Amino acid sequence: MFGMTMAPFSTPVGNMYFHHPMNKTRTAPVLTMFPLTMIVIGLVIGMGIFRTSRDAAAASPDPTVFFLAWIVGGLVAFCGALTYAEIGSRYPVTGGYYKIFSYAYHPAVAFAINCSILISNAASVAGVALIGSEYILPVLFPEAGEGLLNTIAILAIAGFYGLNMLGLRISSRVLNVLMLIKIAMLAVVIVALFIPSMHNPDPIAWEGTGNLSFGALLLAFGVALKATSFTYGGYQQTINFGGEVDRPQRTIPRAIFIGIFVIVSIYLLVSLSYYKVIGLVELRDTSSIASVVAERMFGPVASTIASVLLFIAVLAYVNVSLLSNPRVMFAMSEDGILPASFRKKNEEKDVLTVSLTVFAAICIIVLFFADTFDKILSFVIFIDSIGMATSAATIFILRKRTRHLDNTGIYKMKLYPLLPVIFVLAYLFVGTVIAIHNPEYAGIGAIVLAVLSGIYFISRKKTN
Repeated sequence: MFGMTMAPFSTPVGNMYFHHPMNKTRTAPVLTMFPLTMIVIGLVIGMGIFRTSRDAAAASPDPTVFFLAWIVGGLVAFCGALTYAEIGSRYPVTGGYYKIFSYAYHPAVAFAINCSILISNAASVAGVALIGSEYILPVLFPEAGEGLLNTIAILAIAGFYGLNMLGLRISSRVLNVLMLIKIAMLAVVIVALFIPSMHNPDPIAWEGTGNLSFGALLLAFGVALKATSFTYGGYQQTINFGGEVDRPQRTIPRAIFIGIFVIVSIYLLVSLSYYKVIGLVELRDTSSIASVVAERMFGPVASTIASVLLFIAVLAYVNVSLLSNPRVMFAMSEDGILPASFRKKNEEKDVLTVSLTVFAAICIIVLFFADTFDKILSFVIFIDSIGMATSAATIFILRKRTRHLDNTGIYKMKLYPLLPVIFVLAYLFVGTVIAIHNPEYAGIGAIVLAVLSGIYFISRKKTN
């Protein structure tokens, strides 16, 4: 998945200070192991695998670093998913990821991180639009340079903004089509792995790690892990299901283990196929990765078809994001986190006019200031690193505040506090790597958080 897209929620709380929900009547558990496993897989597998392998390859001096980044990313995702599952079990409120910050930290922290996550989501949309542009540009303008990538991405976002302003509602059929495209393309890429005639017979030799210091090697691994972390994103939404699982102590760890195992297996097979069919060094300069694999298997026409299908899938994601994120902004406005103007709505068309306009504008602004996917990736993952580390760290606070819930049937992870510590340290490591490797975008992320915190205190002072 892209970024930390927050789930829409329906119950307004009223202000920044949320009361613990444990005294409320809890609904009967409805999720068994299979549907929860499918939820975990569906939350994670998105469009990133068709692009971020290139970024991981660009950072990796040899295949060991490349594949280790995918394996470690999966292990971190497993630790995170279990951590968020316990948080959701101890604090089972709708939109838990959004509300847990205010419960555990100062409201200023909640305001700054939640608003920055929305900005990160907008940056993710911009990044996805750029991925789509990379696939469709050779089809529409084969002789054009990369200067048109941003233009196509901006037009895609602006076009779907216009459609949403007219009251467009995406149907489940469109989402099903998106999933089918992803499954079909993943299947094509994985099948190519088992056809030796499709493999690159003379790949360019990689540099190797022999001449690298330990610090340089660690930095290279961290940059590769940045890319895989982006691709593994989404599992944090398990926080929203902790109170709805049948036999949580048994079901949650098994479903998450199976789900993450399936995801890691798919990502490793796809990455191994890229490595065999294209080559690690060649992969670094290949923009339309899946299209290249399709062309090797079925010829030039297949490459064009794959590019068009992936562009359509990307546009569907852009549309979903333009539908969902304004609703998050609407709910944050209801809770008093964002101004009341974000609740402005065209009742006839059921369109959140202000929230939609602001979110689309942020997406386009990001494209102006970060005109490449790598720059957007650095900004998004730096913000996400702060959000992930601080949100997962709430488990240490929740364990103390909700001791009375132990042995009441809630999910309680084993190997505590090892798993959340590994997760938090992993994201602090990634954030530090970005600060070293891309200091300008880490700086922008830090400034965004500082400005948002200042806005909170200024707004609270005016209202008092």
